Amino acid sequence: MFGPTLDRLAVPKFFYPFAGRLLPWLGWLAAGLLGLGAWWGLAVAPADYQQGDSYRIMFIHVPAAWLSMFTYMVMAGGAFVFLVWRMKLADMLAKCCAPLGASFTLLTLVTGSLWGKPMWGTWWAWDARLTSELVLLFLYLGLIALRGAIDEPQRAGRATALLALVGVVNIPIIHFSVEWWNTLHQPASLTRMDGPAIHPAMLTPLLLMIGGFMVYFVAVLLQRLRCEILEREQQARWLTELDAP
Repeated sequence: MFGPTLDRLAVPKFFYPFAGRLLPWLGWLAAGLLGLGAWWGLAVAPADYQQGDSYRIMFIHVPAAWLSMFTYMVMAGGAFVFLVWRMKLADMLAKCCAPLGASFTLLTLVTGSLWGKPMWGTWWAWDARLTSELVLLFLYLGLIALRGAIDEPQRAGRATALLALVGVVNIPIIHFSVEWWNTLHQPASLTRMDGPAIHPAMLTPLLLMIGGFMVYFVAVLLQRLRCEILEREQQARWLTELDAP
C-alpha cells in the first residue's frame, strides 16, 4: 500500500521494536535542542525594544501553538488512513495524538494569556485567533470523551475518526485568522512570503525550541504508541515471544 518498508512498519509486531530503538536517540535529541534553545532564548537573546523581557514567553508559546495544529493534522491523517484502509496502528496513532494535542493547545492558551496581559491589558479576548484555538482544545477534549464513551474499539475508532476529519476545517481558520479578521493577535512573524520578521538573534533560539518541541512530540507519541500496542495486543503470540528469554 505505502511501499514494503512502510507496510511492514504499519504492523504492530514490527513497529513496536522499531519505535523502541528510536526512543533513546529522540529523547537525547529533544533534551539537547530544548536545553540549547532555552539557554539561548533566556540568556543570550537580547530584550525586545518594545516588549522588554516579556517577549521571551514566545519561546514556549510559539512552538506549543505550532504543535497544537501539527498534532491535529497527524491525528487527522491517522483517522483518514484508519477509515480508508482499516489500519489498526493508524487508529492507535489517532488515539495517542489527542491527549498530546490537548496538552499543547492548553499550553498555548495559558502562555498566550500570560503574554497578552502585559501586551494587550487583558488575560483573554474573544479574538478570532484565541477563540479558534479554544475551539481546538474543545475538539481534542471531545475526541477523548467520545472515545472513552464507546466500549467497542473499532466503533470508537470510526466515530472519533469522523469527528477528527470534520474538525480539520478549524486548522486553516486558526492559521489564517490573523489575515482574515482584525484581531488583537499580531500577524504571522515566521511564515511570511518575504521571510521571517524576527531578528536572527531571536529567531535562532525560537527555531531550536520549535525543533525541540517537534522531536519531543515524536518521542512521546512513539512511547504512547508502544503502550497502546501492549494494551491491545496483550494476547498476541508475537508479544509473548518477544518477552521470552
